[in-house]
Amino acid sequence: MLNDKLKNYAHLHVLVFIAGFTAILGQLISVEAVALVWYRMLMALVLMALYVYVSKAKINIPFSFILKLSFAGIVIALHWITFFAAIKVSNISITLAMFSTGAFFASFIEPLIYRRKLISYEILFGLLVIVGVVFITQSEWHYWLGIVLGIVSAFLSSLFAVLNGKFLEHHSATVISFYEFVSGVAFITIYLLFADNGFSPAFFAIHLSDILYLFILASVCTAYAFIASVYVMRYITPFTVVLTYNLEPIYGIILALLIFPEKEKMSLNFYIGASIIISVVVLNGLLKNRKRKRAKVGLV
Repeated sequence: MLNDKLKNYAHLHVLVFIAGFTAILGQLISVEAVALVWYRMLMALVLMALYVYVSKAKINIPFSFILKLSFAGIVIALHWITFFAAIKVSNISITLAMFSTGAFFASFIEPLIYRRKLISYEILFGLLVIVGVVFITQSEWHYWLGIVLGIVSAFLSSLFAVLNGKFLEHHSATVISFYEFVSGVAFITIYLLFADNGFSPAFFAIHLSDILYLFILASVCTAYAFIASVYVMRYITPFTVVLTYNLEPIYGIILALLIFPEKEKMSLNFYIGASIIISVVVLNGLLKNRKRKRAKVGLV
């Protein structure tokens, strides 16, 4: 049987594969990004509330901590909005490749929040990931808006991951996820109430296929994946989680090529960039595993 460490790493890669499939659903769902995220978070919140009720989880926490979780909920809502908007204005490949820059952002955000020194190889790995992204996208600069939105989305994702790593020191994944989704839904709802054509009749006139895809997105790719990813961060550092999520472009683009063969084509530059990203992810895991082993025997 796999030990707990390997189980968590295996679980993390399943979650990364699910994250890659999220981009496919974003392409399949016809509604625009803000509405898509509102439906996604609302459906997922209902599922989470049912889980809390059935499991009798205790979700009473201090109001001051609810405010912190509310900020993180807004961050994740904005991350998803920019993520799906990037897909709409460019394609899956561009969006997922830009998402890889999250490792670079995490190498700076994590030391600030955890108040530790910068680790040189984390910065180096983050820079190498960017090199990989450059190889993937160097001939795709006409998708500039998708590139910008994808990078903003990556930054927000990294900030969110590091914040959640800090929150897990105090509360469970269920509690954290529940309040973050409450605030995310509330934030988008307030925006839509004041936006032009926000909650218009057209907003609620969605196709049956969209409802099906949204349910899959909300249940498997959100409610389950969200709580599970927060749980995994109890045993794996936020930087490693973010860096491992750089496999999302690989999984996602391969799926996109299979499902949308006419829209998604990979060049030689993609394979070069993907090889760099995968090598960084593997090397990071090996170095961190070696460091933990040396720490256990008192060498560091």
